[in-house]
Amino acid sequence: MIDLQAMNERVIAEFRANGRHGDGLPTLLLTTTGARTGRRHVTPMLFLADDDRYVVFAANGGAPGHPDWYRNLVAEPSVDVEADGEAFTAHAVEVTGAARDRLFAKQAKAFPRLAEHQSKTSRPFPVVALQRV
Repeated sequence: MIDLQAMNERVIAEFRANGRHGDGLPTLLLTTTGARTGRRHVTPMLFLADDDRYVVFAANGGAPGHPDWYRNLVAEPSVDVEADGEAFTAHAVEVTGAARDRLFAKQAKAFPRLAEHQSKTSRPFPVVALQRV
C-alpha cells in the first residue's frame, strides 16, 4: 500500500528545493484552508496552463468522492499557489459546461491517465481554474 502522505511530502520537499517535480511533469503546489479544521494543507498536483491561469482536475484517482483539497477550496476559494518559480494567492473557480469539457479533453489528451481515472467512476471530475489575485 502506498503512503500518499509520505509521497506528497517528498514531492513537496523536492519541488521547493528544485522549483519543480523531478519527473518534469507540470506540477504546482496548492495550499488550501481546511473546511472543517481551518488548518492549511499543501497538495502537489498536475496542472494545465490556460492563458494566465492554472487549471487543476479533482480526479482523486477515480475514487467515488471528491478529494479533500477540492472540498476545501469550495468552502474557501482563496488559495495559495506555487508554480513556475513563484508563489501567489489565487481565487479558485469551478469551470463548467463547454469550457470544462474543452479543458478536460485537452488534459486527458496530454495525460491519458486522467481519462483512465474518469472511467472508474460516474462522478464527473470538477475542473478548477486558479486565477491570480
